[in-house]
Amino acid sequence: MKEVVKYRNCFVCGNENAHGLQASFFVGDDGSVVSELVADERFQGYKDVLHGGIVASMLDEVMIKAILASGAIVVTAEMTVKYKLPARVGHKLVFIGSVTEHKGRIYQTTGIARYDSGETVAVATGVYLEAKGEFRNSLLDSID
Repeated sequence: MKEVVKYRNCFVCGNENAHGLQASFFVGDDGSVVSELVADERFQGYKDVLHGGIVASMLDEVMIKAILASGAIVVTAEMTVKYKLPARVGHKLVFIGSVTEHKGRIYQTTGIARYDSGETVAVATGVYLEAKGEFRNSLLDSID
């Protein structure tokens, strides 16, 4: 598996963001992207429960990375998350994102968060818009 591009100061994937998750994302032969996370208590909402915003951030990132892996530069336009189980701090979560449709500048995606045992924690869908012109160029400056 090949690592997907990242931005060093990104909250989710940035290796130089001391306050972030510092997650890595890898693309498989089928184009889906996978990441694993074992979050510590800094990211809890309730005691021993990972904050839902962190789960949503990881789902957004795994879905957008599935698009970035194809070479397109996009931004999030819409995202829906459905939580199925609490995500526990200190437990490994596996995130998988895939592109489900691409028409013009619009990409649709799905994402899933699971315990490594296979139990689903959350599912997501996303809509992403391909950046153009100067905005695209400024985003390209962010990629390491």
